[in-house]
Formats: sequence, C-alpha cells, structure tokens
Amino acid sequence: MNATMRNGFRWGAIASVLALLSTALLPASQDTKAKLAEPIAKGQRVFTCGHSFHVWVPGIVTDLCKKATIPGHLQVGVSSIGGSKVIQHWNKPDDKNNAKDALKTGKVDVLTLSPIFFPDAGIENFTKLALEHNKDIRIVVQPIWLRWDIYEPTMKRPAKVDHNAITGEELRKRHAAYFTEMDQHIRDLNKKEGKTVLYVVPAPQAVIALREKIIAGQAPGLKSQEDLFTDDLGHGKPPLQALVAYCNYAVIYRRSPVGLPVPNILKQAKLGDEEEKLNRLLQELAWDAVIQHPLSGVRLDTRP
Repeated sequence: MNATMRNGFRWGAIASVLALLSTALLPASQDTKAKLAEPIAKGQRVFTCGHSFHVWVPGIVTDLCKKATIPGHLQVGVSSIGGSKVIQHWNKPDDKNNAKDALKTGKVDVLTLSPIFFPDAGIENFTKLALEHNKDIRIVVQPIWLRWDIYEPTMKRPAKVDHNAITGEELRKRHAAYFTEMDQHIRDLNKKEGKTVLYVVPAPQAVIALREKIIAGQAPGLKSQEDLFTDDLGHGKPPLQALVAYCNYAVIYRRSPVGLPVPNILKQAKLGDEEEKLNRLLQELAWDAVIQHPLSGVRLDTRP
C-alpha cells in the first residue's frame, strides 16, 4: 500500500470517528426518529382532575388537536378543586364524583392528574379504578412548578416573592427533591401494576427552561420572568399556559407540537410581531422537555 493510500485510509477513519462523536453529542430532540414511540393518531377521550395550575390545560389541548387535525379528541370531563391533592378528587362524595363516574364507564383513554406534594394516595386509587374498567388506559401526571418559587416541605414562604431574582440553577436545585420524589412514585406504581400505566408530563422542567431563556434575553416578547405569572404564587399567564399545554399535548399524543399554528390562548398575550417566534420557542422547549424525560413515554430507549 503506498503512502497516498495509507493517508487516505487514515483520514477516512478519523472522519468516521468524528461523525460518530457528532451524532452522539446531538441533543435528544435531534436524535433519530427510530428511538421515538409511534405518534397516537386516534383522538383520545380525556378526563382531567386538577387545580389552578392544570384545569385550563384541557381547553388548550382541545384547541391544539383541532389545529393538528386530530379527529375524535374529546374532553370527557373535568374535576376542579383549587390547591388540591389528587386524593381530594377521589374523596368527593359519590353523588358528585364525576371522575369516578367517567372512569367506571370504561370510555376514558387518558386520565390527567396534577399532584402537588406527597403523600397522595389519590394517584394509586384512581389508577386501580381506571384499570378495572379499561386495561389500556393511560394516567398522565403533570407535576407543578413550585408555588412561590419554593419547595414548601422544607422552605419557609418568603414575605415577598421576586420571580425575577432567581436563577435557573437555583430553580432546578429547589425543584430537585420534588422531581425525584415524583418520578420514584410513578415508577413504584408502574411496578406495582406490572406494566407502564402512568406517565409524567415534564411541564415544570419546560417552565424552568423558558425562564432561563428569558434571563438570557432569548424569549421573544418576554422581558422578565414576571411576564409569565399573574401573582406571587405562580399562576400562569398565556405564554406559560401555552407552554404547559404543549407539554401535555406531546405526552398524550406522543407528537411534537413544533410547527402548529399559534393557539388561541397565546393570542391573548398580544405579542404582535413576536407572537410567531415565541410560539415556536414554546413548542421547541415543550418537545425537548418531553423527549428528555424518561417517564414521558415518548423515547423508546427510556420508556418507563
């Protein structure tokens, strides 16, 4: 073999290694589609139990399904209790418990829940009842973004909340124990059932990512973190609501929201020329959060 051929092989080998490295370093959202679960094409029948960080999601997801032309999506019902644990929805009197009534029909494909802190026996109770009547039901669990930006079990509520003062790093640190506890609870319940029934909607992770974009000046139309919230507690304005709904949509339908038209809720923010650009960012952040979370059910190589 002459020198020219040896050099050619050497550079070819180096190029191959570099190509493999570049593929390995791609973000999950750019990974091959072969690792993604099949999108759900059929419209889902959904029941929702939640509080003021979640009960507005059904209306926005319904709007998204229309824009995505998903036929047959149906919001069967909603159980709304302010500041509630899931067990409070379970404990509603039987003659007023529309969640149990809906599940007993066997005509609910997806039950969405939004627990706050543990213990919360309601998640397991609803899971067992749901499976009794529909063995294929999915339970989709959306954790909250921390109220008042604190982890309430271990932190004292501040006299004054300044959403603009906190960094992304600090937000992740404060959410860490909650995320760990939530994920472990979902894994334990799936193990008890002997199959994957429950999935996590990583909405708070997406909210943190958006706040980091705002801090970096990379969120079109949003000047400060306060632009996401209506109050100190952390109730969401339209941009945050759109982001959270995109996360729910992505987990329920295992579909990327990237490319969908601006949802009606985001139009309420009156962002003018920044509307389309922010909408795209929200979609990308939501999809990235869902792809990255091992319990979302979307990545085949990280299925619960």
